[in-house]
Amino acid sequence: MHAGDPGQLGATPDPDGTNFAIYSAVAERVELCLFDAEGHQSRCIDLPGCDKGVWHGYLPGCRAGQRYGYRVHGPWEPNEGLRCNPSKLLIDPYARALDGEFVWDLAVLDYINNGGTFGKNTADSARFVPKCVVHDAFGGTKPEKPGIPWRETVFYECNLRGFTMRHPAVDEADRGRFAGMRNKEVLAHFKALGVTAIELQPVHAFINEQHLHRLGLNNYWGYNSISFFAPMQRFAAEDPIGEFRDMVRALHDAGFEVILDVAYNHTGEGDRFGPTVSFRGIDNRSYYRTESNAHVHYINDTGCGNTFNIDHVRARKLVLDSLAYWATDMEVDGFRFDLATILGRRADGFSPTHPFLAEISNLPALRDVKLVAEPWDPGPGGYQLGRFPPRWAEWNDRYRDAVRAFWRGDANTAGELARRLHGSADLFEHTSRPPLASVNLITAHDGFTLMDVVSYNERHNHANGEDNRDGHAHNLSNNYGAEGPTDDAGINELRRRQRLNMLATLLFSQGTPLLLAGDEFGNSQDGNNNAYAQDNETGWIDWSGLERDADFFAEVRELVHLRREQPLLRIPHFVNDKLERDGETFTIKWLNRDGEAKQSHEWADNHAFTVVIASERGDGKGQALAIAINGHGEERVLRLPGTARWRVAFSSGAASIQDGGNIMCDGLSITLLLAD
Repeated sequence: MHAGDPGQLGATPDPDGTNFAIYSAVAERVELCLFDAEGHQSRCIDLPGCDKGVWHGYLPGCRAGQRYGYRVHGPWEPNEGLRCNPSKLLIDPYARALDGEFVWDLAVLDYINNGGTFGKNTADSARFVPKCVVHDAFGGTKPEKPGIPWRETVFYECNLRGFTMRHPAVDEADRGRFAGMRNKEVLAHFKALGVTAIELQPVHAFINEQHLHRLGLNNYWGYNSISFFAPMQRFAAEDPIGEFRDMVRALHDAGFEVILDVAYNHTGEGDRFGPTVSFRGIDNRSYYRTESNAHVHYINDTGCGNTFNIDHVRARKLVLDSLAYWATDMEVDGFRFDLATILGRRADGFSPTHPFLAEISNLPALRDVKLVAEPWDPGPGGYQLGRFPPRWAEWNDRYRDAVRAFWRGDANTAGELARRLHGSADLFEHTSRPPLASVNLITAHDGFTLMDVVSYNERHNHANGEDNRDGHAHNLSNNYGAEGPTDDAGINELRRRQRLNMLATLLFSQGTPLLLAGDEFGNSQDGNNNAYAQDNETGWIDWSGLERDADFFAEVRELVHLRREQPLLRIPHFVNDKLERDGETFTIKWLNRDGEAKQSHEWADNHAFTVVIASERGDGKGQALAIAINGHGEERVLRLPGTARWRVAFSSGAASIQDGGNIMCDGLSITLLLAD
């Protein structure tokens, strides 16, 4: 081995050998360890070069497929946050592929706890840590991506494993894997429903938390990454990289975008007592934020034990390089950033002008991808909904809460619902972002499914092994008279109506809708609202529900298609009463039961109202629609405006146009009317 190229981080093969490079500002010596296909270490070689903290070497004759890892020699001073321990085999942060499973064993801990002080654990961890794999660069021309405009986007969030584990049309060997998402029946379901972007929970390689290992449970959701480049091995039969790309191309060919949920805010190494498998042993204080007066402790703004150190230039570069890799080589169309406020958090708190958010926005490789923030974290001042910079959309939990509370019948919620229907201008307009920046959702992976929102008053998370203390306690749910499944026909009919009301509200609102997989046919998690550890039939989607409630699926499909066919449901600009834009005039009116402008005092005590949206071009041609909402339990007559002839395009209950321009609406119903 001789000195290599410090500018090519990771393992970069060429026809004659492979260049290896890894950053560690604290290392005194770095060993590259090679392994055979059975995981046996064959030899270790010192990287001979070091430039500005990048250790590098070129190994002639080393080919793609070679297994490897690193051992970093350097200071062992845990109280100072320095935890170099060469007995721990370490994963290359830039490794494109991993081979083998992480195994919980005392050897993966770099310390021995001696009454509260850290002694050095010299047990070799190589047997229990995945090996990195040298991977060839991609060649050839990449096909075009679907490039679906924001205005047409409907997100569909799913867990790749749970989505196919119980799907009857997916071969047993493909269930829970990338290949399962390519199944023609799976693609046909997406197509029939009408969604446009498949948002996958994390596919970066991840490990189980130690407490789950002790409980005999598995991390199901995947928010515990140990690599930001390598796909999760369990999702593939043989070749995670190739099988991931095959999945993406199959989805692209069918007309769908692929959005990855990414967790760059923390890693699976956890708190100071967690395993040492990569960053901790390479350069702990560069990659993680530590307490300034006690570096043995991590800053835990994520609630997951550690916080990735975005303030460090090398940590930032790692995340940017990872994003560029997934957007270019792996061909994905966008990213949803878990706890995204971490990416804009300085020592004194979050800032929308943080340079890292700007770097992501301006990275050439990300020019055409969708960027979506989860705009909160558990740290101080961590709730930042509406404060992300241009180009970014955000998950809107205030939308979720408004819709649930209104249809549950909570007092004084009609005005809040109207703000969310309008596109949440109060949250996004001040940053010059459009309604589409609001990703509207009623349910997501984190929380109840839609069926459980209408079936449970309380969470039922006992199977998680935390005495039902985990998960949200504030769910804005209602079981309507029975906790969980019931044979009461009246309760079941009411639950069905309320599910339809909430989904219709979602798809008739300005903004960008997100559907949770399975909500379109009543999937339940038995009241578990934190199924992160339920890699079993609780967390996996029960596809038998599609057959049991085919009529409900048909109605949800109709809602999605109505949204696509009606441009006034997805106006790309905020309309505050009246807007003239590009030769077209848009108006929006909020009306009370008598068809008159709704007054401020009427929002507090009346759950029945109509919103009328219209547009007119310079030639006098235009279109109009009305959304009639009756949140009362009894029928209501609502007066429709003007002399237009209205027809019912959709109603969650019975709705009829009466003489004189009135509409009779069922109790607890939402109706879409179109002007002929």
